[in-house]
Amino acid sequence: MIESIIEINNLTKKFPKTLALDKISVQIPKGQITGLVGPNGSGKTTMLKIISGLLLQDSGDLKINGLNDTKLMDYIAFLPELNHLYEWMTIAETTKFFNCQYQDFNLKKSLDLLDFMNLKKEQKIKNLSKGMKGRLKLILVLARRAPLLVLDEPLAGIDPNSRARILESLISEYESEFQSIILSTHEVIEAERFFDYVIFLEEGDIILKGNTDDLRAKRGKSVQELVREVFK
Repeated sequence: MIESIIEINNLTKKFPKTLALDKISVQIPKGQITGLVGPNGSGKTTMLKIISGLLLQDSGDLKINGLNDTKLMDYIAFLPELNHLYEWMTIAETTKFFNCQYQDFNLKKSLDLLDFMNLKKEQKIKNLSKGMKGRLKLILVLARRAPLLVLDEPLAGIDPNSRARILESLISEYESEFQSIILSTHEVIEAERFFDYVIFLEEGDIILKGNTDDLRAKRGKSVQELVREVFK
């Protein structure tokens, strides 16, 4: 039996005019890459923010590695969809800032990844393209030795070359014996080959979930084809 990194039971989150999550329950496998797919407004970001400790649920239970202690936030590296970098900093200043923020940040690894991602330390954040910022945001996550990586749309709005570079780096640096990944994305065609497990979320409800290979075999379709079928 596969061990779970996250156990979610009847998780609910309401906003003034929206039921973002409606009593969802799921076990996310440990040591695997879990894809989270669904249309805009389906509740993906809300779910990831609750997992990452940035939002509190209204009801329901969430356990990470069997615990629900808020100190577990040091256990998680979260990559938000929105830009969270200081525009006035250089890349070198940004990596040093994160090195001071997180005890598990590996400055040398971040510098090695900069070379791999074709980024220069002296570049200012404000002068970077969206694709370059996307690569840098991922570097800042991968340079942490965090057991759980939570990535919210790391490929959104990024050019194909940068998307390929980001996915290549993500897989090459991923340590499956130590780390688990949750990846929310609309770029299913490019990302689905990396998914071990996939969750389909729509209007705050999980409508399909399971091992990716099992779903492909049972349905006779790729994840991308299932997306078209499920989210009509």
